[in-house]
Amino acid sequence: MRYLCAVYLELKDMEKLSAAEGAALNRDSIAYDEELQRSGHYIASDPLQRATTAKTLRVRKGKLSVMDGPFAETKEQLGGFILIEAKDMDEAVELASKIPMAKHGSIEVRPTMKISAKTKS
Repeated sequence: MRYLCAVYLELKDMEKLSAAEGAALNRDSIAYDEELQRSGHYIASDPLQRATTAKTLRVRKGKLSVMDGPFAETKEQLGGFILIEAKDMDEAVELASKIPMAKHGSIEVRPTMKISAKTKS
């Protein structure tokens, strides 16, 4: 089963890291992605640019509305993701607990859902 590990962080906390600490965190994150790849759990991952670069959109009654930034006002922002394959939620949580960013922010682990385009006849 696939699980999305959504990485949330507080920008002010990340800005407090020294250049050396930031570089070490990047190295550790890349190394952990490689470890997940070797173990067969890795599907995809990427850090995200700051939330201020986001657009939030809605379509209501056929009309598109686009707002700058994320929709929710919160201290934490989505900073990246890792999509993994795990046998169950327990294994997914175990894998997510080793994500280096967990020491600086929080990781939301959520199973993905399969949907079908089949129509009923």
